[in-house]
Amino acid sequence: MVATPRASRAAKSAPPPAKAAKATKATKATKATKATKATKATKATKATKAAAKPRRTVVGNITLSMDGRSNGRGGDYDMGWIVPHAVTDGAHEHLAALTGPATTVLLGRKNFQGFGSYWPGVADDENADPRDRDFSRWLNAVEKVVFSSSVKETDWTNARIVNVDPPEVVKELRRQDGGDIVVLASSSVIRALLEADELDRLNILLCPEIVGGGAALLEEGLPASHWRLSSDVKTTESGALRVAYDRIRTPQ
Repeated sequence: MVATPRASRAAKSAPPPAKAAKATKATKATKATKATKATKATKATKATKAAAKPRRTVVGNITLSMDGRSNGRGGDYDMGWIVPHAVTDGAHEHLAALTGPATTVLLGRKNFQGFGSYWPGVADDENADPRDRDFSRWLNAVEKVVFSSSVKETDWTNARIVNVDPPEVVKELRRQDGGDIVVLASSSVIRALLEADELDRLNILLCPEIVGGGAALLEEGLPASHWRLSSDVKTTESGALRVAYDRIRTPQ
């Protein structure tokens, strides 16, 4: 068969096999380079977004006597000495500042049972202080995580029971969107978070009372840590001090 002029020209223009192989390799290398760059860019974007996402602040809120007690000699419910300091305007302001940016509450079993037996109904009590009604509405609506190995269920709105160490729950909550995570007066939860260095702020209403016994918030054995005063110390009408400390951590 005699080659046509067109076929001859095509044969002449076709690259030698070696050049064709090189061109194919170059094309593959270019595609691989682009894919690698795209992957790196995607990872960088994700990292940037993760860095830009604000870290949820974990706040421990507690009322203490001058000798560092969260209750008196009579045990868990010996708290009559707190009442005069908890009903002042300053105490209500303290609570409002705490709850405003918070979307999750952490409670130990005892506080859950105490809070749960009183606060849910205050929202609808027309005789209650309007500020207490506001707090009740907020507490009913907010996410509540209760740490207990004995309580199995609850009908309190937006509350769930977990039998997990508080630090593990906090780490999971930090990965989720939301506002501040607040421990409401549960000493055992605050201590567990201090031990694991998962507490970012400690809010204290320090009452001018010496109770001479009872549970201490800061027990021996906690790891050493450094804190700074996060705002000016304020005094309530009863002489209690509103103090807030922020945890100082060494950058990793």
